[in-house]
Amino acid sequence: MNAETPQDPRSQLERLQERLATRQSILHFAHSAISFIVALIFSGAAAKLFWDSTKLPVLAFGATTLALALATYALVRYLKGRRELAEELKRYGDLLELRRQLNLDNPSTLLPR
Repeated sequence: MNAETPQDPRSQLERLQERLATRQSILHFAHSAISFIVALIFSGAAAKLFWDSTKLPVLAFGATTLALALATYALVRYLKGRRELAEELKRYGDLLELRRQLNLDNPSTLLPR
């Protein structure tokens, strides 16, 4: 819960639901996966260029540099995704606790009397 600002539990519930509606961690993980796959492709191309080229290794060095840059980008995005996922899980725990306090998950309290 947010201890700094005392709010109505219903408004807190709406705010938490809005923040959890978009999952930024998924975007970070997707960027990480795609860039890692592309880095693997470029590293394979770089290895083939090093194997074949005796006169012009500039392309091989370029492909190696690009593969390392993409692998670094993938690692950074993965770490951002993990950090964002931890925050999302904390917010989700807060949401579950707030729902429990408001008795939203207890069907017997929601039925008309």
